[in-house]
Amino acid sequence: MIKQSKKLNKLPPYIFSIINALKSEAYSKKLDVIDLGMGNPDMPTPEAVINRLVDTIKNHPGTHRYPQAKGMPKLRKTVCDWYKKRFDVEINPGNEAIVLIGSKEGIAHMCMAYLDPGDIALVANPAYPVHFNGVFLAGGKVYDMPLGEKNEWLPDLTKIPEKIARRAKLMFLNYPNNPTTAVVNDISFFKEVVRFAKKYNIIVCHDNAYSEVTFDDYVAPSFLQTPGAKDIGVEFYSLSKTYNMAGWRIGFCLGNSKIIAPLEKFKSFIDYGVPTFLQLAGVAALNSRDDMMKKTLTEYRRRRDKFCDGLNKIGFNVNKPKATMYLWVKIPEIIRNGQKLDSLKFSEQLLKTTGIVCSPGSGFGKYGEGYVRFSLVTHFNRFHDALLRLKKFIRG
Repeated sequence: MIKQSKKLNKLPPYIFSIINALKSEAYSKKLDVIDLGMGNPDMPTPEAVINRLVDTIKNHPGTHRYPQAKGMPKLRKTVCDWYKKRFDVEINPGNEAIVLIGSKEGIAHMCMAYLDPGDIALVANPAYPVHFNGVFLAGGKVYDMPLGEKNEWLPDLTKIPEKIARRAKLMFLNYPNNPTTAVVNDISFFKEVVRFAKKYNIIVCHDNAYSEVTFDDYVAPSFLQTPGAKDIGVEFYSLSKTYNMAGWRIGFCLGNSKIIAPLEKFKSFIDYGVPTFLQLAGVAALNSRDDMMKKTLTEYRRRRDKFCDGLNKIGFNVNKPKATMYLWVKIPEIIRNGQKLDSLKFSEQLLKTTGIVCSPGSGFGKYGEGYVRFSLVTHFNRFHDALLRLKKFIRG
């Protein structure tokens, strides 16, 4: 049998495939599964966005044809106008913005556009998996920037060896952060990043997918707000979480035109871009009322408070995150069969014995070990059931 490519073979084990297999097994056994694993919004896409899509598909058949690979001008202008209004950042829609089939695709293709075999990318760890898997698929090498509680889940750039910094081509960052839920309280950290990137001629790729999923009066900044950021960086943004449009697959890359150009070139050989009718729905989303997200955020906050308070009562130690739709939870010391459960074993046994699905921290990188991530993506009342099952599991 013909073997798969060496690049694919070099990918680390995809731990989430193990969890998905166990989840399928649980469903087949008619277990009552509470799925808090994938960050997959369960609330509906806004009605105005759906109405625009339906009208466009029914009444504008020209939108069924091949789209423009870089995205239609109307959508690129709309997202740039939105960035100006939201972040006070000026972006030229002609050459500083490109539409993506979701930001995950764009990040993976960014790696393909820039990395040759052996090239180094600096990647925060733990991280959203495409940040490191995209590097591996491009044949590059990952240099981990460890994140931890002591440094408020921010990378310490001073710990990166000079010889590594001089060889690095890309740096991947993500705040508000998935999976740790960490935030930057102002742009002082981003200023440090800009200085570092300029010194070593590194492209900064900031994943800003969760900027609008925030609580308790926290307002997330854009990396592009930082003086000099556009000289060395780009930002990836997505409609998936902001407008509950995860399955619609619309994202953007914004920033330095010379950095974006190779990504556009690569994509032109690979895909035709986002269907035009979906792009017009994206226009409707970005032009929607500012209060459209309030209902979603209120519900996420209710779920966050309910689950955090309950977890702390049964033996966990969880801080309420200021952003994202996740809880990043340190695993209490649980012994089963004489062994302490690591994050994968914890997730496996929790699913098998209680039906609760969570994501093992090790699936986000080795520095995620000792933690699990819960996604706040099920009905409010289900968190009461989840807490009862978790209490029994950890005391079991």
